[in-house]
Amino acid sequence: MKLLRIDFNEIQKAMEDVSRDAFDYFLDLETGEIKTISVDALEGAKSSLYKGDELIDESSLEAYDMPEWIEDEVELAIRIFSEKQRYVRIPERESQGAYALMKRFTEGIDELRPHDELSAALNSPNSFSRFKKALSNFPEHRKKWFALNAGAMKKTITEWLESIGIKPEQRYYA
Repeated sequence: MKLLRIDFNEIQKAMEDVSRDAFDYFLDLETGEIKTISVDALEGAKSSLYKGDELIDESSLEAYDMPEWIEDEVELAIRIFSEKQRYVRIPERESQGAYALMKRFTEGIDELRPHDELSAALNSPNSFSRFKKALSNFPEHRKKWFALNAGAMKKTITEWLESIGIKPEQRYYA
Protein backbone atom coordinates (compact mmCIF):
# COMPACT_ATOMS: atom_id res chain seq x y z
CA MET A 1 0.00 0.00 0.00
CA LYS A 2 1.17 3.48 -0.83
CA LEU A 3 1.32 5.97 2.05
CA LEU A 4 -0.16 9.34 1.03
CA ARG A 5 -1.27 12.60 2.67
CA ILE A 6 -5.04 12.73 2.32
CA ASP A 7 -7.44 15.56 3.09
CA PHE A 8 -10.55 13.68 4.21
CA ASN A 9 -12.65 16.87 4.23
CA GLU A 10 -11.97 17.51 0.54
CA ILE A 11 -12.71 13.92 -0.42
CA GLN A 12 -15.91 14.03 1.64
CA LYS A 13 -17.04 17.18 -0.20
CA ALA A 14 -16.32 15.47 -3.51
CA MET A 15 -18.16 12.26 -2.58
CA GLU A 16 -21.17 14.21 -1.34
CA ASP A 17 -21.52 16.02 -4.68
CA VAL A 18 -23.55 13.17 -6.11
CA SER A 19 -25.08 15.05 -9.06
CA ARG A 20 -21.72 15.87 -10.70
CA ASP A 21 -23.57 18.17 -13.09
CA ALA A 22 -21.04 21.01 -12.84
CA PHE A 23 -17.82 19.48 -11.50
CA ASP A 24 -16.01 16.17 -11.17
CA TYR A 25 -13.23 15.24 -8.78
CA PHE A 26 -10.00 13.27 -9.07
CA LEU A 27 -7.38 12.16 -6.57
CA ASP A 28 -3.78 12.68 -7.64
CA LEU A 29 -2.07 9.45 -6.57
CA GLU A 30 1.35 11.12 -6.50
CA THR A 31 0.56 14.17 -4.37
CA GLY A 32 -2.71 13.32 -2.61
CA GLU A 33 -4.27 16.50 -3.97
CA ILE A 34 -7.91 16.64 -4.99
CA LYS A 35 -8.37 18.04 -8.48
CA THR A 36 -11.73 19.69 -9.10
CA ILE A 37 -12.55 20.15 -12.74
CA SER A 38 -15.60 21.40 -14.58
CA VAL A 39 -17.65 18.95 -16.58
CA ASP A 40 -17.28 21.33 -19.56
CA ALA A 41 -13.49 21.07 -19.38
CA LEU A 42 -13.68 17.28 -19.14
CA GLU A 43 -15.92 17.13 -22.19
CA GLY A 44 -13.59 19.51 -24.06
CA ALA A 45 -10.58 17.39 -23.19
CA LYS A 46 -12.32 14.17 -24.11
CA SER A 47 -13.43 15.54 -27.48
CA SER A 48 -9.93 16.86 -28.15
CA LEU A 49 -8.22 13.60 -27.17
CA TYR A 50 -10.56 11.04 -28.67
CA LYS A 51 -12.31 10.48 -31.93
CA GLY A 52 -14.94 7.93 -30.98
CA ASP A 53 -13.06 5.49 -28.75
CA GLU A 54 -9.72 6.09 -30.46
CA LEU A 55 -7.00 8.36 -29.04
CA ILE A 56 -6.01 11.00 -31.61
CA ASP A 57 -2.41 11.96 -32.32
CA GLU A 58 -0.64 14.93 -30.69
CA SER A 59 -0.42 17.01 -33.87
CA SER A 60 -4.23 17.08 -34.04
CA LEU A 61 -4.32 18.08 -30.41
CA GLU A 62 -2.08 21.12 -30.98
CA ALA A 63 -4.46 22.35 -33.66
CA TYR A 64 -7.40 22.26 -31.25
CA ASP A 65 -8.51 25.83 -30.59
CA MET A 66 -10.06 26.38 -27.16
CA PRO A 67 -11.09 29.54 -25.35
CA GLU A 68 -8.27 30.95 -23.23
CA TRP A 69 -10.34 31.02 -20.02
CA ILE A 70 -10.73 27.24 -20.04
CA GLU A 71 -7.30 26.32 -21.41
CA ASP A 72 -5.61 25.49 -18.05
CA GLU A 73 -8.54 23.41 -16.91
CA VAL A 74 -8.71 21.50 -20.20
CA GLU A 75 -4.96 20.89 -20.00
CA LEU A 76 -5.49 19.37 -16.54
CA ALA A 77 -8.35 17.29 -17.92
CA ILE A 78 -6.10 16.08 -20.74
CA ARG A 79 -3.47 15.05 -18.16
CA ILE A 80 -6.19 13.20 -16.22
CA PHE A 81 -7.24 11.27 -19.34
CA SER A 82 -3.70 10.57 -20.51
CA GLU A 83 -2.12 9.72 -17.11
CA LYS A 84 -4.67 7.16 -15.94
CA GLN A 85 -2.23 5.61 -13.46
CA ARG A 86 -1.80 8.97 -11.70
CA TYR A 87 -5.40 10.19 -11.37
CA VAL A 88 -8.37 8.29 -10.06
CA ARG A 89 -11.92 9.60 -10.11
CA ILE A 90 -13.44 10.07 -6.65
CA PRO A 91 -16.73 8.16 -6.58
CA GLU A 92 -20.02 9.59 -5.43
CA ARG A 93 -21.30 8.57 -2.03
CA GLU A 94 -23.83 5.76 -2.27
CA SER A 95 -27.25 7.29 -1.69
CA GLN A 96 -28.61 4.16 0.01
CA GLY A 97 -25.94 4.31 2.71
CA ALA A 98 -26.45 8.03 3.24
CA TYR A 99 -30.21 7.60 3.47
CA ALA A 100 -29.85 4.73 5.96
CA LEU A 101 -27.57 6.88 8.12
CA MET A 102 -30.06 9.79 8.06
CA LYS A 103 -32.87 7.41 8.97
CA ARG A 104 -30.88 5.87 11.84
CA PHE A 105 -29.99 9.34 13.11
CA THR A 106 -33.64 10.47 12.97
CA GLU A 107 -34.86 7.34 14.76
CA GLY A 108 -32.43 8.11 17.59
CA ILE A 109 -34.05 11.49 18.31
CA ASP A 110 -36.48 11.33 21.22
CA GLU A 111 -37.89 14.86 20.95
CA LEU A 112 -41.14 14.80 19.01
CA ARG A 113 -40.83 17.95 16.86
CA PRO A 114 -37.34 17.37 15.41
CA HIS A 115 -38.06 13.66 14.96
CA ASP A 116 -41.30 14.31 13.08
CA GLU A 117 -39.86 17.07 10.86
CA LEU A 118 -36.81 15.00 9.92
CA SER A 119 -38.95 11.90 9.31
CA ALA A 120 -41.25 13.90 7.05
CA ALA A 121 -38.23 15.22 5.16
CA LEU A 122 -36.90 11.70 4.64
CA ASN A 123 -40.26 10.50 3.33
CA SER A 124 -40.62 13.24 0.72
CA PRO A 125 -39.20 13.89 -2.75
CA ASN A 126 -35.72 15.46 -2.59
CA SER A 127 -35.27 13.88 0.83
CA PHE A 128 -31.56 14.73 1.07
CA SER A 129 -31.99 18.47 0.60
CA ARG A 130 -35.16 18.55 2.71
CA PHE A 131 -33.40 16.68 5.52
CA LYS A 132 -30.60 19.27 5.54
CA LYS A 133 -33.12 22.11 5.46
CA ALA A 134 -35.12 20.59 8.34
CA LEU A 135 -31.91 20.15 10.35
CA SER A 136 -31.22 23.89 10.09
CA ASN A 137 -34.18 24.41 12.48
CA PHE A 138 -32.45 22.34 15.17
CA PRO A 139 -28.82 23.53 15.67
CA GLU A 140 -28.06 21.01 18.42
CA HIS A 141 -29.19 18.08 16.28
CA ARG A 142 -27.51 19.58 13.22
CA LYS A 143 -24.17 19.54 15.05
CA LYS A 144 -24.71 15.91 16.09
CA TRP A 145 -25.65 14.97 12.53
CA PHE A 146 -22.48 16.47 11.08
CA ALA A 147 -20.35 14.60 13.64
CA LEU A 148 -22.09 11.29 12.88
CA ASN A 149 -21.89 11.87 9.12
CA ALA A 150 -18.19 12.83 9.28
CA GLY A 151 -17.40 9.62 11.18
CA ALA A 152 -19.30 7.51 8.67
CA MET A 153 -17.62 9.27 5.75
CA LYS A 154 -14.17 8.78 7.26
CA LYS A 155 -14.83 5.03 7.29
CA THR A 156 -16.20 5.11 3.71
CA ILE A 157 -13.22 7.13 2.48
CA THR A 158 -10.71 4.88 4.26
CA GLU A 159 -12.28 1.78 2.68
CA TRP A 160 -12.26 3.39 -0.77
CA LEU A 161 -8.62 4.45 -0.40
CA GLU A 162 -7.64 0.93 0.67
CA SER A 163 -9.45 -0.47 -2.38
CA ILE A 164 -7.17 1.59 -4.63
CA GLY A 165 -4.00 0.76 -2.67
CA ILE A 166 -3.68 3.96 -0.62
CA LYS A 167 -3.03 4.19 3.09
CA PRO A 168 -3.56 7.69 4.53
CA GLU A 169 -0.75 9.15 6.63
CA GLN A 170 -1.94 8.87 10.22
CA ARG A 171 -0.98 12.44 11.16
CA TYR A 172 -2.81 13.98 8.25
CA TYR A 173 -6.43 13.03 8.78
CA ALA A 174 -8.10 16.35 8.20
